[in-house]
Amino acid sequence: MLPGADLPKAASAAAFGSFMHQGQICMAAGRHIVHEDIYDDYVSALAEKAAHLPVGDPKSGTVALGPIIDEKQLHRVDSIVQDAVQGGARLAAGGTHDGRFYQPTVLADLDVASPAWKDEIFGPVAPVMKFSTVEEAVALANGNEYGLSIGILGDVGMAMTIADQLDSGKVHINEQTVSDEANSPFGGMKSSGNGSRIGGHHANMESFTEIQWLTVRPDIAPYPF
Repeated sequence: MLPGADLPKAASAAAFGSFMHQGQICMAAGRHIVHEDIYDDYVSALAEKAAHLPVGDPKSGTVALGPIIDEKQLHRVDSIVQDAVQGGARLAAGGTHDGRFYQPTVLADLDVASPAWKDEIFGPVAPVMKFSTVEEAVALANGNEYGLSIGILGDVGMAMTIADQLDSGKVHINEQTVSDEANSPFGGMKSSGNGSRIGGHHANMESFTEIQWLTVRPDIAPYPF
């Protein structure tokens, strides 16, 4: 998230991106990279969102998050969270569960070597890291083996400059990460998917090229979270 971004809208979009379907989506927002000027406020806003999202059996009423898919994945998610906290990360929200119902979790002040930062969790966990410069933000975004979907929230001009430097199959400006269309390339870069070879004519005519799908909004999309 860039300096000057609309904080309430950004927290809502980010919560949606990380916690929709309990984070069990390949395009889920698995890392949050936030400018140092708004880092503390962002962590607080996202933690506030997480703390008030109802978790439970979807058949029981209106809930935002349901269960983790199975016990094995529940253990993996919780182990990553608890190991991060033991390694010095700050637990801003969540980190507990009732059976397979895992509370939406926000982790701050992580080490870049922590599995909570560098690995795909596939759970309702939002790790947050701060950056000072655009170069640092790009390095953090590209500094892992995945490159499926990235959202950039804030000034469109700065976001466009950053987008040109990102190794990602999809880049969404002023939108969260969980966004795809059947007629647009899907598949990512690096270890994500099989390259952008699914969707539209990219599935055959350009199957051996790297395609990047870029979307742009003038401001951050509103979300119910």
